[in-house]
Amino acid sequence: MTDQFAALNAMTVVVADTGDVDAIRKYVPTDATTNPSLIYKAAQQPQYKHLIDSAIDYALAKGSCPKSQVAIAMDKVAVNFGAEILKIVPGLVSTEVDARISFDTAATIKKARELIAMYKEIGVSKERVLVKIAATWEGIEAARVLEAEGIHVNMTLIFNFAQAVACADAKATLISPFVGRIRDWYLARTKGIKDFPPAEDPGVQSVTNIYNYYKAFGYKTVVMGASFRNKGEITQLAGCDKLTIAPKLLAALKASSDPLPRLLKPDAKTTVPEVHFDEKSFRWALNEDPMATEKLAEGIRKFAIDIVKLEKVVSAEVAAKSPLKAKM
Repeated sequence: MTDQFAALNAMTVVVADTGDVDAIRKYVPTDATTNPSLIYKAAQQPQYKHLIDSAIDYALAKGSCPKSQVAIAMDKVAVNFGAEILKIVPGLVSTEVDARISFDTAATIKKARELIAMYKEIGVSKERVLVKIAATWEGIEAARVLEAEGIHVNMTLIFNFAQAVACADAKATLISPFVGRIRDWYLARTKGIKDFPPAEDPGVQSVTNIYNYYKAFGYKTVVMGASFRNKGEITQLAGCDKLTIAPKLLAALKASSDPLPRLLKPDAKTTVPEVHFDEKSFRWALNEDPMATEKLAEGIRKFAIDIVKLEKVVSAEVAAKSPLKAKM
């Protein structure tokens, strides 16, 4: 009997949401996504120490001072994990830019180009890499430039319809609208409810609305639901272009043989009129959505915290190996 993982994979591209190469090898999804938190977690595991070590050696050879060596090593760590993942998955890997530049368009463009150049050095085509960027206005404007020059992006931390529309107008390759974090926000503010039925889950409804809008108006940007808290959220989005799923939920899908009907379909309709956003209307739409405002800011902060944690590990390794004694 077909399990739900196989059934889902027949209608939706299944993506692994992890930096754990061994977990990806176990499930062999089509694509994989990483973020600073996942990379930091994976970097603590001894089987991946060689990826850190090679990044440090690379940075010591390329950097002119400890500060530049740390910056180079941080990028190289992300690329090393991405390259390992691409040895397993047949499709794409998403590699995230530093969350601390989420409000700097020029810096985001520069960092994306640097990451793609590092992948090119080791023979990985830019066609197999999605540069992951937070969907701030500045990040979306960076995506517009990068897509025009052939660098493909995954716009992440999508909590709001205006973010999704602006990303599609910028011709982003893919967006990652979050499900579980939206659910968490509404659960914390809804008295007497411990959970939402999948069809009533606010995060599921958000992704469904975005998917239907994209299909109704012919947008090519791929919708990849992300940040799941339970299997029901995933099955309720069966048929979405892509879904990025953590290993424990991939296991839950593998373990279930319950029927899995397709609920999202490419001939979807919407009652929402087509709309476009400039900077002023985008910022106002975000301002008028407390959930999206809070969760976008929180997401950037949390990724930045884990970047700093990884940076401390990398800095210590650089200091231990480098003959340079300049102040960091």
